[in-house]
Amino acid sequence: MSQAVATQNSAANLTGLLVPLADRPLLLPNVAVAELIPYRAPQVSEGAPAWFLGQIAWRDLSLPLFSFEAASGGQAQVASGARVAVINALGGRPKVKFIALLVQGIPRSLKVGSDLAAADVELAPLELGAARIADEVVRIPDLVALEQMLDDAGLI
Repeated sequence: MSQAVATQNSAANLTGLLVPLADRPLLLPNVAVAELIPYRAPQVSEGAPAWFLGQIAWRDLSLPLFSFEAASGGQAQVASGARVAVINALGGRPKVKFIALLVQGIPRSLKVGSDLAAADVELAPLELGAARIADEVVRIPDLVALEQMLDDAGLI
């Protein structure tokens, strides 16, 4: 009986993370984020796209750090309290296990149910959708497309 209850609950609710950016919050499944680390200045590459902030060291790996805001048509911003979300790579590339996302603060965990209301707003590039949580519109990023963008630019 407990297994049936667990299955029923997990089908109705998922744990998500509201990830604060400079200009909008992103909604990610909590399993997408491997770790949240303090921001540190990346090793910058000459001639890189504006959305690529450079490489950062994490657990003996060098990860590409990008700005979602800049990648989707805005400006990269590093405010006080900035952090880096280490994201599990989803693209299936054998040598790419993680990528790094600049965030502006600490993500907040929340339960997301199947009744999540879609928000009828214009989507920016790299956004799969938008939803309304309380009075806030949150964006759902296309993590596979972000990883592909890094690959297309020769950064991973």
